[in-house]
Amino acid sequence: MFRSVEAFLRYFEGVNRRAMRDIAALPPEAEGWTPATGEGEKSWSINQLVGHMCGSRLYFASAYSGEGWISPRPPNVSTREKWVPALEVSFREFRTKISGTPDEWLDRRVEMIDTDATLPGWRVLLMMMEHDIHHRSQIDTYAGINGWDVPDIYNRSAETIGGLQAQERAKHGIEGEGNPLA
Repeated sequence: MFRSVEAFLRYFEGVNRRAMRDIAALPPEAEGWTPATGEGEKSWSINQLVGHMCGSRLYFASAYSGEGWISPRPPNVSTREKWVPALEVSFREFRTKISGTPDEWLDRRVEMIDTDATLPGWRVLLMMMEHDIHHRSQIDTYAGINGWDVPDIYNRSAETIGGLQAQERAKHGIEGEGNPLA
């Protein structure tokens, strides 16, 4: 668990960098791409998903800050060139809203939008981050099914790690074949 708002923001900055990296890696044909089937969020274009990620960050920041679960209009992400700048701006706006809030707010209870329940502030922040990662993964899945390159998380592929397994097993005195991850 995060013990300070600044620690959370440092971590989320890395999550945002990975989102920007993956979005930037999309080819021109990703612009306007929409799944062939589905309704609601399941039918959103990549453009809409990027805009949704940007706006949702501020939705969660509003709730965390005690200003209600207010969803702003998404930014203009009508073209691929606007995607990464929109993610950058939404991260800066999120950081501005959250930075400087007391660390005690991590434990402060936040009323939910749709029930009488409350959540601690830290959980609201993690919900935002999980939501962001969920939609980045959705976009990465769309990239994969279209045959577009998807950056390796942490710059390591399963094949790379699989190729190092025999060496790692020997180093730690573990016998047997192991999992080549291929």
